[in-house]
Amino acid sequence: MLAFDARGPRPSRLQRGAGLVEVLVAVIVLSIGLLGIAGMQLGSLRSNHSAWMRSEATLRALDIMDAMRANQVAAVNGDYDIAIGAAAPSGATTRDLDLQEWKQNLAVLPAGDGSIARTVVAGRTLFTVTVQWDDSRGELAAQQFAATGEL
Repeated sequence: MLAFDARGPRPSRLQRGAGLVEVLVAVIVLSIGLLGIAGMQLGSLRSNHSAWMRSEATLRALDIMDAMRANQVAAVNGDYDIAIGAAAPSGATTRDLDLQEWKQNLAVLPAGDGSIARTVVAGRTLFTVTVQWDDSRGELAAQQFAATGEL
């Protein structure tokens, strides 16, 4: 006759569940994995923030170029020329209002500033709009975006 034990098979005295060392090793491996994921997330956030600032700089450069196209005579005469670090004019003309709005919009970027330079080449007037900002949260500290175009 076979004896039947209702509790099931008896465990060996050598192995009775996970030991403390195995649990600690599993926790360490899991922690290292989670730290790796957190590092990847941080890198992704930095890259996304840099991309946002670059897109914002592009948009601001295109904004002032459109304003100059709308006021083409003043732009060709050099009225829109402004250096980095220069304050926007305080008048109430269309050019003054365009430059005031542009400089205010550049303030969205950290340490954002810009310049507009006019160059005449072979009878054509070319404009270079430069937008600069501080991207220290990203991979590079200082960034510049320059767009050159003809009205």
